[in-house]
Amino acid sequence: MKITAHTRMVGIIGYPVRHSLSPVMHNAEFARLGLDYVYVAWEVHPGEIPEAVKGLRVLGAVGFNVTVPHKQAVVAELDELSEEAKAIGAVNTVRFENGRAVGYNTDASGWREDIERTISLAGEKICIIGAGGAARAVAVGACQAGAAALVICNRRFETAETLGELLRHYFPSVEVTWSGLCGDHCRELVRSCHIIVNATPVGMTGKGGCPIPSDWLLPGQFVYDTIYTPAETQFLAEAKARGCRVQNGLGMLVRQGAKAFELWTGVKPDPDAMEREVRAFL
Repeated sequence: MKITAHTRMVGIIGYPVRHSLSPVMHNAEFARLGLDYVYVAWEVHPGEIPEAVKGLRVLGAVGFNVTVPHKQAVVAELDELSEEAKAIGAVNTVRFENGRAVGYNTDASGWREDIERTISLAGEKICIIGAGGAARAVAVGACQAGAAALVICNRRFETAETLGELLRHYFPSVEVTWSGLCGDHCRELVRSCHIIVNATPVGMTGKGGCPIPSDWLLPGQFVYDTIYTPAETQFLAEAKARGCRVQNGLGMLVRQGAKAFELWTGVKPDPDAMEREVRAFL
């Protein structure tokens, strides 16, 4: 890769962000396709989102990705949202268009495409742990894929309730329930679902642990963790030991990234090539 005065800039903001694999896959695909772009990571502390968006706009960035904990906070700094981002209430991709910052969410389709390579979502009852930006995207993706029912389990009941009511509004045909993340009631809700998705940061490198007690899980359940570093979280390891099928979030990362790549460049990338680069790096 040669960086010149003509090189266009994209990247990712988050906190922390040093673990991100996005620069690896995007820069490799820019090079493979001969596109004069560079992708970098910017660590942005909570509370500094307005300055970050203004700075990237002024510097002429084409756009940027957004990761935890900024996916909801960034919305207030944008000029426009795509319909999917409005429904989710969170943004993971921003493109500057004629001076305007437009927010998109590619997480929903990225997650749906990834998990459905292994298991169909249609007609399933799915438990989502968490109610933040990633959980909102997973929930919308599940509803779009034809899930029959969703259970939202979150540490703060009020946040779970807000997401549940939002989903009922946009997807009235899906049965949606919610619970605080503790007690026998939540355990029984988890056990009533065939697919369990961790959409919290619990288990990331530097944030060990499990989002729920592993003895809540039953053999035969399908457990998906949106985390991809480490490749096997404690949650996935314990789920596997209890006889569950498991999958991490690397494929989701790649497929949401491929959609962001296309939004910025107008060129459709090869997600399989991007995934090979990430796996080789790891």
